[in-house]
Amino acid sequence: LLTLRNGVLTQTNVTLADCLRTAYGIPTEDQIAGPAWVKSKSVRFDIEAKAPPDTPRERELLMLQRLLEDRFKLVLRREQRELSYLALVAAKGGPKMPVAKEPPEGAASHLGHHIHNNHIDMAMLAYLISRFTNNRAIDMTGLKGYFEVKLDWAPDTSMAPPKAGDATPEERIEGASIFEAVQKQLGLKLEARKGPVEMLVVEQANQVPVEN
Repeated sequence: LLTLRNGVLTQTNVTLADCLRTAYGIPTEDQIAGPAWVKSKSVRFDIEAKAPPDTPRERELLMLQRLLEDRFKLVLRREQRELSYLALVAAKGGPKMPVAKEPPEGAASHLGHHIHNNHIDMAMLAYLISRFTNNRAIDMTGLKGYFEVKLDWAPDTSMAPPKAGDATPEERIEGASIFEAVQKQLGLKLEARKGPVEMLVVEQANQVPVEN
């Protein structure tokens, strides 16, 4: 469980891999490599980190990275490995998302079967799609800046990308999967691909963290 509110980040009953995914923005657990205990459900932690309430999220995550590195005595490196992934690209006709207003209006909601966010970049959108599909998604749209995103999909539809011959998003308005919803509602597309994907490798970590 993760909550981030008013500068207080709380993670309860999580693995070190869960913590690393949050801190480094890693969509799926298989993009983390290292000792088996890092992902083991039998080795869990409770973490609470505090920052000033107005600290930007990016800064909070950098602080969480430093905290994990210090308490677990982490030694990390990155490398490329050949893996399957979903490429988030522009669909035919181009994106349909309005550019975000400054300052952003309204609160974000990423629960259930929707992503509603009035100030989101494509890297974060791909990250959230990864969480909902259990398949890593990588932003390859080339779109810069922040957008207003309202994405809704049916809760009981397949998490597999559509195949050739399947009904198009225009033909299936109701009960759309997240793949169809991305195309129809956002003007984007999720394409199944295989290629180099960046991994976070844990070279060293103490299983018992340094106490406060």
